[in-house]
Amino acid sequence: MTNALSDPALDRAAGSLAARIADELAQPPVPDFRPDDYGPRSSRWYAQSLSKGAAGVAILHGVRAQTGLGEWKPVHQWLRQATADQLNNTGGAGLWFGVPAVAHALTIAMPHAHPRTLDILDHAVADLVQRRLKDAAVRLEQQARPSLAEFDLVRGLTGLGAHLLRRNRDGHLLRQVLTYLVRLAEPVAAADETGAAAPGWWTTDPADREAAVPGGHANLGMAHGIAGPLALLALTARQNITVPGHLDAIGRICTWLDTWRQVGPTGPWWPEKLTAAELHAGQPAAPGPNRPSWCYGTPGLARAQQLAAIALDDHHRQRAAEDALIHSLNDPEQTGRVIDPSLCHGWAGIAATTWYAAADARSTGLASALPLIVRRLIQHADTTAPARSGLIEGNAGAALTLHTIATGTGTDIRWATSLLIN
Repeated sequence: MTNALSDPALDRAAGSLAARIADELAQPPVPDFRPDDYGPRSSRWYAQSLSKGAAGVAILHGVRAQTGLGEWKPVHQWLRQATADQLNNTGGAGLWFGVPAVAHALTIAMPHAHPRTLDILDHAVADLVQRRLKDAAVRLEQQARPSLAEFDLVRGLTGLGAHLLRRNRDGHLLRQVLTYLVRLAEPVAAADETGAAAPGWWTTDPADREAAVPGGHANLGMAHGIAGPLALLALTARQNITVPGHLDAIGRICTWLDTWRQVGPTGPWWPEKLTAAELHAGQPAAPGPNRPSWCYGTPGLARAQQLAAIALDDHHRQRAAEDALIHSLNDPEQTGRVIDPSLCHGWAGIAATTWYAAADARSTGLASALPLIVRRLIQHADTTAPARSGLIEGNAGAALTLHTIATGTGTDIRWATSLLIN
């Protein structure tokens, strides 16, 4: 992948800030592992988090070391903290937490790690994937609705599939995950308020920390919704890794997203989620798009659909996805809602998504929009408290995005598989 900026001064500014943030995160804080504290906000939990903890910061330093712009010592230190306590491989484990998160961090940050270490983690991840697939098969046979944690990127089988794509793309487990996603995309005639109108990924789970919605909802986003499975199906198809019904599933998801595509004065957009009431009304209640973001907004959804269009060789769909992304970036009302530099819902996520999308785009519009996005990321990352660590929700993600854009090395190391944008 070549540099999409073509602006040496901006490259230098991005690279300089990435280096400064990496220096600020050179040494992990001393963990406070209290004997009886196993709560979700304790040091032992944050250590094995890709989102907010040591596992994610190790990826930043590992990528920098592999490109000759960092040292290996911080990689070892952050990985040592990530593995300082027993790793979680039960209900809460997924791509962003626990054994899979540490395995993913080690795969990306230190590909030359001791084979025995990776072998132990591989077996633990395989055990988790097989348990999740077994539970999903039982649920599918019962024609019940899935939980978000069954299929999403953060905790579910989509995220585990993303790790397998990065770690062992030719293995049988990845194909089993893809077969599951194909089934997820099929309609489910469940006996609930939605009837046969709801897609197979309709869930009764609350959306994030919100209260449960009567009748459940369909989540559209990359982090917790159907855009994540779509991106994984598209990325694997692009690499000629397919299972029976693979392309049909991509097409079915895309057609459903077409149904809920809204067109406003500032361009196309999609709702973040749909309730049963909105499903039956055939129209979302939201009057317009929310903030543009990787996790829920138009950037993540547009990139997933762009990848799907490339997999289907559908030039019209690809142009439509790229047009939606460009419009969201050019709308000051939308971009004005972005207030932090993070990958999840901030400027780093927008910049990284746009950079990878621009490299695949059929026109130059996204590449032209990118310099302004990078300047906004620099502005916000430069004024953020240096103590904020973590890859997905912290400064490490902003630094890694700036480093990637400044050096043009995103395809070589493929850290963005963590977000399913490449």
